[in-house]
Amino acid sequence: MEIHFKEFLIFLTFLVGINAVTTPCNLRETPEGGVCVCNSEYCDYLDDPTPESDVQYALVSSSRAGLRFSTTTSLFNRFSKQYVLDYDQLVERQQIDNITAHMSERATTRTVNLNIDREKQYRKIVGFGGSFTGAVSYLLEKLPQAVQDHLYKSYYGDDGLAFNLMRMSIGGCDFDLAPWAYNEEPANDANLSNFTKIDPRDQTKAEQIKRLMAVANPKNLRIKGAAWSAPPWMKTNNRWTGFGRLKKEYYQTWADYHLKWLEIMEENGLPIWAISTGNEPMNGLLFMYFVRFMSMGWHPLSQAAWLSDHLGPTIRNSKYKDLVIFGNDDQRYTFPTWFKLMKLSRRDSLNYLDGFAVHWYWDEIFKPTFIDNTLALYPEKILIMTESCIGDKPWQKAGPVLGSWYRGEKMARAFLQNLQHGYNGWIDWNLILDENGGPNYVDNTVDAPVIVDTANPSEILKQPIFYAMGHFSKFIPEGSVRIDAVRSNVNIDSVAYLRPDGSVAAVLFNSGNAQVEINVIDSVRGSAIIVLPPRSIHTMIYH
Repeated sequence: MEIHFKEFLIFLTFLVGINAVTTPCNLRETPEGGVCVCNSEYCDYLDDPTPESDVQYALVSSSRAGLRFSTTTSLFNRFSKQYVLDYDQLVERQQIDNITAHMSERATTRTVNLNIDREKQYRKIVGFGGSFTGAVSYLLEKLPQAVQDHLYKSYYGDDGLAFNLMRMSIGGCDFDLAPWAYNEEPANDANLSNFTKIDPRDQTKAEQIKRLMAVANPKNLRIKGAAWSAPPWMKTNNRWTGFGRLKKEYYQTWADYHLKWLEIMEENGLPIWAISTGNEPMNGLLFMYFVRFMSMGWHPLSQAAWLSDHLGPTIRNSKYKDLVIFGNDDQRYTFPTWFKLMKLSRRDSLNYLDGFAVHWYWDEIFKPTFIDNTLALYPEKILIMTESCIGDKPWQKAGPVLGSWYRGEKMARAFLQNLQHGYNGWIDWNLILDENGGPNYVDNTVDAPVIVDTANPSEILKQPIFYAMGHFSKFIPEGSVRIDAVRSNVNIDSVAYLRPDGSVAAVLFNSGNAQVEINVIDSVRGSAIIVLPPRSIHTMIYH
């Protein structure tokens, strides 16, 4: 058999594997795991680890033990297994001569095959992102500029999570210091005579987002807006919350309100990619006894009438005719019934919707068959998760759990399930929250991927949730298409994508307490046998 000298040198170079990150995590241990600390002088980042050679692969790893985007590089079709050293084992490696033999002895190992077929292709990725709420804006003002910039780059920079999507509220939301909307006064003003300039709160956000764009230089940033509530005078109950719907005499006014917001955002340097028909319409219809923050109820029949007769024509006959419009922006249990009822009310209503927006809050109870049935009916629609966070349930701690690997795993499972069932992207909730999971004017506190202790705003803390999301967003760019990744058993979970440059990114999740030996078999490249540490998540990148 002929051996090419160049490939032989590559084989020798990468036989043992390389462990290298651009700027490693400054890990601070917590009772629940660990957080990565960023301050004005230091923050962790990872350059693109995609290997140049077709015979190589890179594996980016995070684990409960403490790995955070640690990179191992090795070869396909090599003669031995590639072990991924866990955080504690990296110390042991310096003390033990034969680390491979030691690792094989120290833990039970399960096995699994993963067959990746590039020819079997599914839906494309639009992107990943987070939400720029009033709470986020308020906390950013408390951070030194250098720390703000680290937050921007950590999320939207190429060496960060490479986010390209962002969600903003049209007016206020629950993560604000108080409920608010444009044109709250004068009341009964159908012409919106006071909606002529940007609100100071949005002005601050606009300046911060423009700074983010300048510092992080995100590729094709796409901003999506959603309204929580109209001004109270437009609603049947004249309140921010409770059982309140839009008065029919203000249907066109509410459509004009959205158009004015688009104009003002563009005037202030923020062109908008998409809007939705409104945040969580069920809150003001059925759940008003539990939801204390601003909301506005819609029934699908009335929302279809507003969309078909007012919002849709208003947008499509304006300079924003190519704006993407999402429907629903609520939980998956409303799918696909919501859209079937909309079509009953106005047969053309769904023609105005480019996509469907989903929230994740009851996904553990309502299985993905709701989504499967929706995509079977409407395969042409974009499907994006537009809100997710942990700590919202009565049985969960309502706020941050610093360093919780369990919560990071929960996020990873959700990403895997939803991507496997056809989602085109994901927008998480608040980019940053304080030590209590706020601020929030009704104390609806939750966790976030990044936390700041307001008593010490000189540093920010990156949670395991941050890295769990990054194992997808950083390595699966816009335009990637999901490909077949079939596992032989449940010892790992996985999803794989063919990226626009022709390379492959496969996420490998070992949620068990034992090592897993995985044989990755790619339809083009061949096989690679990798031993993954327990309670770990990895992204494998190769050509």
